[in-house]
Amino acid sequence: MLHEIAEATRGVIDLLDERQRVAALRAVTDDDLRRTWAYTPGPRPGVVLGELRRDQRKAVHRLLSCVLSPHAYAQVMAVMAWEDVLDDREGGHRDRHQGDYCTVLLGEPGDDPWGWRFEGHHLSISVVVADGRVSATPFFLGANPARVTYRGRTVAQPLRLEEELARELLDRMGRTARGLAVVGDRPPPDLLSGNLPRLGDIEPRGVTPAQLDRPSRGLLVGLVRYYLDRLHGDLADDEFDQLDLDRLHFAWEGSSRRGEGHYYRIQGPELLIEYDNTANDANHAHSVWRRRSGDFGEDLLAAHRAVGHR
Repeated sequence: MLHEIAEATRGVIDLLDERQRVAALRAVTDDDLRRTWAYTPGPRPGVVLGELRRDQRKAVHRLLSCVLSPHAYAQVMAVMAWEDVLDDREGGHRDRHQGDYCTVLLGEPGDDPWGWRFEGHHLSISVVVADGRVSATPFFLGANPARVTYRGRTVAQPLRLEEELARELLDRMGRTARGLAVVGDRPPPDLLSGNLPRLGDIEPRGVTPAQLDRPSRGLLVGLVRYYLDRLHGDLADDEFDQLDLDRLHFAWEGSSRRGEGHYYRIQGPELLIEYDNTANDANHAHSVWRRRSGDFGEDLLAAHRAVGHR
């Protein structure tokens, strides 16, 4: 897997001309750049996908597909295409386009460490490689509109399972557990973690695995696994093996009725998953998976530096 990621990254670099390399290549030691991310519209460092040649764009897509699972790659492609859907709904006045996504390369394979970020509106994937290990958080996906319908039936919904799996968990747990899980009638207007470079103190609230019956515990673990399975199999397995599943908390805020604003989060000692759908009459969804000590490869880089000092 690591060899494939390195080869795909090298494939992007080899196709860039000198001007593009200047724009795309930065140092992984540039901590401010590495930790600065956003899911709102706006310019980003790096090369713009829509300004690349066909072969260069395909190389960037291969880079993404080496890290992402097939279903997550499909979600990412949908999120990007959704920019044209949103642009049409807005009458084109903000000039959105599915090519408005940027790739910045943090060092090169052969260096150690190295990485890259692919980012734009409602999409951010940060990858860092150090000492043969891979970090890929924060991992953000969003969609506006959250769903497109025809006569009340959903035609397309890029983050469908992010919502449906959480609803299934909420619906299946017993009344007592549900009373613990639902911690507020009004959801927050956005993700509590926002795009902060470091996770602040967010109080663990809600229901724990010990307070759930066995089927509900399985649904909670399955929901966590779904987020981690945004990555290819071995990468997701490595992330899952590091979790302390007994110390998870699941909290829901807002309405449980479809079409009304809602939010949930899952927390563990190192894990934060957040999902909200509140804006635009609850038709604008955000989701993120983060690691407290590992976002932007911080844990991998710290271990790498410690070995270097020794």
